[in-house]
Amino acid sequence: MKRALSLIGAAVAAFFGSSAQAETLSIATVNNGDMIRMQKLSEHFTKAHPDITLNWVTLEENVLRQRVTTDIAAKGGQYDILTIGTYEVPIWTKQKWLMPLTKLGANYDVEDLLPSIRSGLTTDGTLYAAPFYGESSMVMYRKDLFEKAGLTMPEAPTWAFVSDAARKLTDKKAEVYGICLRGKAGWGENMAFLSAMANSFGASWFDMNWKPQFNTDPWKQTLTTYLGLMKDAGPPGASSNGFNENLALFQSGKCAMWIDATVAASFVSNPAQSKVADKVGYALAPDTGLGKRSNWLWAWNLAVPASSKKGDAAQAFISWATSKDYLDLVAKEEGWANVPPGTRSSLYANAEYRKTAPFADLTLKSIQAADPQHPTVQPVPYTGVQFVAIPEFQGIGTAVGQAFSAALAGQTTADQALQTAQTLATREMTKAGYIK
Repeated sequence: MKRALSLIGAAVAAFFGSSAQAETLSIATVNNGDMIRMQKLSEHFTKAHPDITLNWVTLEENVLRQRVTTDIAAKGGQYDILTIGTYEVPIWTKQKWLMPLTKLGANYDVEDLLPSIRSGLTTDGTLYAAPFYGESSMVMYRKDLFEKAGLTMPEAPTWAFVSDAARKLTDKKAEVYGICLRGKAGWGENMAFLSAMANSFGASWFDMNWKPQFNTDPWKQTLTTYLGLMKDAGPPGASSNGFNENLALFQSGKCAMWIDATVAASFVSNPAQSKVADKVGYALAPDTGLGKRSNWLWAWNLAVPASSKKGDAAQAFISWATSKDYLDLVAKEEGWANVPPGTRSSLYANAEYRKTAPFADLTLKSIQAADPQHPTVQPVPYTGVQFVAIPEFQGIGTAVGQAFSAALAGQTTADQALQTAQTLATREMTKAGYIK
């Protein structure tokens, strides 16, 4: 009898297939605070889905990009869910590397996703990645230090004001630096910041014939302004500092200003993480009066490789992690100010969120103001604010980032770095067939 029941059980399991078996999802993600929080809260998902186990691979930003790009291009199959950016989604969709997200559930509410964020993740009306958080960039500053120095931060500052204030606020003996900016090499690290800054100075990566523009005055003004500012008012070792390093500096009270991702606002204002939580003010990213501010547009998104055999389970997790219910869960566990920002219209209509997140309005304003279709002062043949939406940009952007980081470290001059950037970008764009 026992043997007969055993055989029946085996037959039932075979009939229902994967539904009777546990599936393990391997998730590659970035080591940012919101993603680490998602990992911690994912026990809520696994309790509701006992047949799904999660295996987390958490990596530094540059390493994550390299590994997931290599894996998906080679159809390696290491990961079932990828954390990728706004840059990769349309390019990888065109390559048919991503699975369309058509099984997120009836209650997912795709229409609630902010249009400027959703449009970069959608092809022919279909979502190919779901945004976990969206961001632009802004100025975060120490209100107490500004008040002590007799300075008032405008809501829409210029680079001239920021540069002057940074120098006045610097007290190197006290280890307080006027400004912290990204210096770590990488197309999504220092070049995300510098490309957005260059837009505000009237610079561009390429002209309408795809010829690199690093030998022009706007790029020289951008880089010399940045290097001079960091030399006079930046922290030591800035060429090694990316988002996480500058976040730590600001939270420990060593930066009077930090221009970076709007998503950082919830971290710097969190008293559990930041020594200066009650002293932080916010302003729009700076401009030079040419019509473009130095704010970018980005989202970290969850996507499924087209080759995955666990697509249904992967989409179940993505639906959970990017849903309205997840925002409510974070609010319940961590407070409204700590929910992942920049993805859903309903969040910015939420009175409780707006009351507890003083940065909410500026975040939304910055996201809505960024224009990937017209990122520069002069017309260009590409889209993307702090990146160029072509496959070759990943390699070119990182190489240019290395040249500029070397200039910040004092290993080369601004002119030499710009010439290096011009030469290598021209070579690669010619090789790729953009320049005839």
